[in-house]
Amino acid sequence: MVLGGWGLVGSAICRRLYAEKPADIIVASLRREEAETACQIYSKEAPHIRFLPEWGDIFVRYEYRNRPREELLSDQTTRRRLMLDVMDKLSDDILTESTIYKMVEAHQPNLVIDCINSATGLAYQDSFTGSARVLRELDAARDLGELTEPLQVEIERFLTCMAVPQLVRHIEILKNTLSRFQVQTYFKIGTTGTGGMGLNIPYTHSEERPSRVLMAKSAIGGAQSLLLMLLGRAPGEPAVKEIKPAAAIAWKSIAYGPVMKGGKPIEIYDCPPEDAVPLGEVLHPHMPDQGARANDVLKSVFIDTGENGTFSYGEFSAISAIGQMEFVTPEEIAEYTVLEVKGATSGYDVISALEASVLGPTYRAGAMREGALKVMRDLQEKHGVESVAFELLGPPRLSKLLYEVHLLQKVCGSLSSVLKSSAKELSKKVELFVGRDRGIRSQILSIGIPVLLSDGRSMLRGPEVKIPASKVRAEFRVTPEKIDDWADAGWVDLREKNFAVWQARLRELKEEIESVPAGDTSSAAHWNRAYWGDDHEILDPGKIVGWIFVRKEGEFGGMRVKR
Repeated sequence: MVLGGWGLVGSAICRRLYAEKPADIIVASLRREEAETACQIYSKEAPHIRFLPEWGDIFVRYEYRNRPREELLSDQTTRRRLMLDVMDKLSDDILTESTIYKMVEAHQPNLVIDCINSATGLAYQDSFTGSARVLRELDAARDLGELTEPLQVEIERFLTCMAVPQLVRHIEILKNTLSRFQVQTYFKIGTTGTGGMGLNIPYTHSEERPSRVLMAKSAIGGAQSLLLMLLGRAPGEPAVKEIKPAAAIAWKSIAYGPVMKGGKPIEIYDCPPEDAVPLGEVLHPHMPDQGARANDVLKSVFIDTGENGTFSYGEFSAISAIGQMEFVTPEEIAEYTVLEVKGATSGYDVISALEASVLGPTYRAGAMREGALKVMRDLQEKHGVESVAFELLGPPRLSKLLYEVHLLQKVCGSLSSVLKSSAKELSKKVELFVGRDRGIRSQILSIGIPVLLSDGRSMLRGPEVKIPASKVRAEFRVTPEKIDDWADAGWVDLREKNFAVWQARLRELKEEIESVPAGDTSSAAHWNRAYWGDDHEILDPGKIVGWIFVRKEGEFGGMRVKR
């Protein structure tokens, strides 16, 4: 049984198992159509194996497995049942009615390979936002002198989304299920939560650095590894192993087409300079009627990395650069998994060596990286688009930096030209360019990144801005200090002082390039002249932002130490 058998790693493992000629492979996925489609595809590729689909959320009761979590939380009866299933003492009813129990009971497999990103599924219920709601309702109850119905609802929701109790209950159910049906081996494909990077990771899903939600994801990933280690140490339990990739996992496909967010294409909005929104005392991140709808969707070149997301050329170039997440291919994960299952030693079993066995970036991925980037460059040229950022990876700061470099390249054309101009000239030139070029302007605004104009008092924006971010507050008080913070965190900033900062960064980059002797062909410097190109003048957004995150530790702090 392969849990997550439709996903990037799960599909690679299923295909690697063909050669081992199992009688059956049960392919489990969250959605029915994913599991059934996967079985249809795999059956054509390996007709000698019987593929059986299973589907549903393994963290809830079998009867709830196909219902969206928000729907379950919105209903009083199901919300209470979810809460009790997590918080109550484990009973036979809770055990035998769970989805994973029902799946294993139905098929009784000899081997379970778990490719589900459990840490993400549990941690990203976001107990921090839940706690903020509880505090908000407690304040309301205190002011009113009564216990309000919303307070009761929010407390129950909060208790239901606590990640650690859910993880503990999951391990309890897993332990009893595997033992009762005498499963021989349990194999987990885990996660570090940060793509192998530290808590200085530049790519977060909020403006916090480090992100508490991201740390919760890593905490759950680590907690699960330790619990699995203890599970494997218990007498009579199955053999327990875990491979924990410490890099981005890529890739599934490279294509040109609509850029999807939440299953829907990103709509194009525009805000020409004459419709600039004045920055008053209050800023509303959500303005549904703001911006002109273009009746079109964002189309660009992207690389599909499966569960990790869909990335632009710029985003993939930045995160896969040396010193960033880099990446590992799903086929390598599948190969090491099968080695361990068959009793060989891969050297990457986390249960045997938690620290030493994380699967980091690989030679194969590094050798293939330039090929992937070339395919993306060719598709950009073919379709006449520039794939800069989609703001699906996060944080908004990454998109902001990528687009600011992109705008400098468009206006100046070279690194030297940027340094020869004054910051005031750059501000004026880029603002005029943004005002004229509707295509680039619309791309920036449509992904939730506003453009702060040179006056520092007005912005171009669409119906939503990613910064400031809050799931609890609907408005924010505007001050000059907050404008600076927000612009730094995720606004394309056309003010003179921001271009002065860019000139300082690029001057340091130019000095570093020129510090490497022209005739030096050794491996001593990664950021050598060959890396930047023969003329060293092209402003490549992905390369430059990757360099900034590595070199400007004090400003951004984003370099990985262990590779």
